[in-house]
Amino acid sequence: MNTVFVVCIVIVIVVLLLAVITTSKAYSYKHTIDSLEKNPHIDQKEMDQEDKPQ
Repeated sequence: MNTVFVVCIVIVIVVLLLAVITTSKAYSYKHTIDSLEKNPHIDQKEMDQEDKPQ
């Protein structure tokens, strides 16, 4: 019975450690945003019209 309890505690500690490591790596990831000028889905003429005040 004690052996099962120890194995369960070890499994819980390993899962908790892996969750902490994964979360730490996720928060340290640096996200980047592409500029609008390089976006192939936006027509450049539309961008020029939006920039000009009316």
